[in-house]
This record gives sequence, structure tokens and C-alpha cells, in this order.
Amino acid sequence: MNPTILQLAAELAAGRTSSRKLTDEALARVADPKGEGQRAFIKVYRQQAIAAADASDALRKAGLVAGPLAGIPVSIKNLCDVAGDTTLAGSKALEDAAPAKQDAPVVARLRAAGAVIVGSTNMSEFAFSGVGANPHYGTPGNPADRKRAPGGSSSGAAVSVADRMAVAALGTDTGGSVRIPAAVCGITGFKPTARRVPIDGVVPLSTSLDSIGPLANSVECCAIVDAVFAGEPIAVPEAAPLAGLRFAIPRQFVMAELDATVAKAFERACRALSAKGVKIEQLDLPQLDELPAINVKGGFAASEAYAWHHKLIARRGNLYDPMVHPRIMRGKEMTAADYIDLLAARSDLQKRVSAVTANYDAVIMPTCAIVAPTQDEVSTPDGFTRKNMLLLRNTTVGNFLDRCAISLPCHAAGELPVGFMLMGEAMADKRVLAMARSVAPVVRG
Repeated sequence: MNPTILQLAAELAAGRTSSRKLTDEALARVADPKGEGQRAFIKVYRQQAIAAADASDALRKAGLVAGPLAGIPVSIKNLCDVAGDTTLAGSKALEDAAPAKQDAPVVARLRAAGAVIVGSTNMSEFAFSGVGANPHYGTPGNPADRKRAPGGSSSGAAVSVADRMAVAALGTDTGGSVRIPAAVCGITGFKPTARRVPIDGVVPLSTSLDSIGPLANSVECCAIVDAVFAGEPIAVPEAAPLAGLRFAIPRQFVMAELDATVAKAFERACRALSAKGVKIEQLDLPQLDELPAINVKGGFAASEAYAWHHKLIARRGNLYDPMVHPRIMRGKEMTAADYIDLLAARSDLQKRVSAVTANYDAVIMPTCAIVAPTQDEVSTPDGFTRKNMLLLRNTTVGNFLDRCAISLPCHAAGELPVGFMLMGEAMADKRVLAMARSVAPVVRG
């Protein structure tokens, strides 16, 4: 198991390690030609990271420690503004853009918490896919099987954590882009209720759906980084007692077309939770079956992405990833009336689903219907579209309903990684994290 933030914070406090040592080790893994660093990172902040680590060690010697993230190496996703850098968002189309004037608030908050930012991670271009492939900067290999895709869009974020190039990572989640790569790379990923974390200074995909969350090695790590992102006091919620919790599995939409590895791991996790006193019930939620029709014209992602991209596409469209460009262009055909209808349909569905799910502590499901596809399987447009849809299907539910959700590893040793997802109501973030602390060790195969 990779070390957690709290374990490393204790090592730092006891003087058994230093931020410089942790940072040097992380940077060495990034630079290792046998590793995935050159594909997992688009930019490495080597000199700044070393300077930040040395400063952190000096502050610690003086008795000044900002919190548990002080001196810990982290990565940030390549769509976050960093003062003085051009924000590329995993694309070549933005290479001629002006450098950012200041850090995005989430980046500034990481720095204020004492984190050492080692680099900016690779991603699906403009965050518009759940696969994690990138034709411009390479596709980082999945830590469980390098021939497989890492999941997206926060691909480099997940690989940076799983391969110990960072202890935690900043990811974004518009339709599952934190939870998908966390699930298929075997780590933990938390999607907060979107409104809790500012998205200023972050290249948008869909301003209605975008949220910023952590990928890390434990629930506790995610709770710490989430609090930093949200500008809240750092506190890890107490683990919730399992006995008597009520979890619901929707019969509709999310349990179809599961591959055998996913189905087996999820069933085993549910049995393990039931043995601990969790009441797990099958739930009729036919409202979820309405989602494909509601989003048939492209949904918020296509319409809002097209609004942001149309001028750039007119100028630099030939530089876009051919798997991403047509998905953005679907938004061109949407009218203002289509968009207003979509807003109304979302609000209506949120109310109708919450009326049912509010009676449960959480809704549970596999994070993704499939394990990570091979890179060959997603190399053709048809293969890409099919696997991308199955990776994204379950996670998109939480974004559309404006919920918080966490993906926990639930595979056994020797199995490909599988994610177990707990989805809470809007603004139930602390409650979901508290439950996840107790669920995580039980569902781990």
C-alpha cells in the first residue's frame, strides 16, 4: 500500500523523513525513463518543488507547520492556471494563449496548505473523455496493466498517485473524471458537491457540472485535500458505524452491462458490508432511465463546451484531438430552447430522485461498468465511443443530480482494479466521507 498523507505527516513530525527527501523521491520517479512520468506529466516543476520542499523543512525546524499537507508532494491537473504558465488543458490548441496572471484558487490553496506541487498532469484533451487517451502528450499506462487505458479525464492525476510520483492529486470531475481513473487505477477518488469548491482559473468543460476533487491513497487523504480545496478547516470526519446504515442499489440504468470482474467484485463487497450490519436494498429508480433522452442532444457538456470553444475551434480546430472535436461540435446544433429545456429537466429529475433516495444513507453502485479497456480497444472511433460510454455511465448520474460521491477500491489481489461508489445527497459530503472511512476497509477484496 502506498503511504497516506497522515502517515507521512507523522514521519515528518517525528523527523524520520523530510519534505526534501519525499520530493526528491517523487521527482526521481517522474524522471525515471522506465516509468510513466513523461506521459503522466505535461509539465514538471522540478526547481520550484525542490525550493518549496527546502522551505517547508526550514519552516518545520522553526516550529511552523501549516497542516497535514505541509511538505507533501502533490500533482495538479493541466487545466489549472499556474501564474506565469500557459494553461494547455491537455491540448496543442492553446499553445499560443497568454500565460496565466495568477494561480487558480485551488492551486493557491494547496500552496497555502504547504503542499509541494511537483507538476501538472496529463489528461484527456479539454477533459472531454472518460478513457484518458491523449494523442498530443501520450497516454500514461494503467498501473495495473500498462497496456490498458488509465481512465480519464484525470489520467495523469491517477497514475501520479498510484505510481508514487505524488501523494495526492488535484483532479476535476464533470462526468466522472476523478472517480473513473481512481476506480480503474485502484485508488480513491472523491467528487464533492460542485458548489463547495471554486472553479475559477480552471479551463471549463461544463460550468453546470464541473467539480474539483482529490485522487489519493485513502479516504482520509481525500478528506484532507477536499477541505483544502473548499477553503474549510482541515478535519477528517469520524468514521460512521456501519451497523444500521441503509444503502440502496438502483435496479435501473447503473447495473446493466457489467463485465464479469466488476460484477463479481461489487457483489463480494456488498456481501461483506451486509455481514457488518449494513442494510442493502434493491431500489426501483426508473427516473435514471430518462437520462439518455434528456441528454440526447449532447447535454450540458456539449452545449457549454461549444460556447467556450467555438472561437478557438474556428482558429485552431485542426489541432484538436479527433476523438474530442466531434463531441464538442454536437453543442453547435443545440438551441437556446434546448438548453433551457435541459435546465428544467435537470431540476425536475433532481427533485424526483431525491424524494426517493433521501430515505437512504447512500446510493451504491460500481463506479464503472467495466474494467480499464486496453489501449488497442479504444484506438478506433467505434471502440472509443463504446468503452467511453460504459466508463462514464454510472458516474455521470452524480454530476447531473448535483451529488457528492466517492470511489473506493473493491478488487482482490490479482484482479484488475474495480471501484465501489457511494453517492450521497447534495452537500452531504462530510457524511459520505465519514461512511467511506468505514466502508473502505470492508470492501477491499
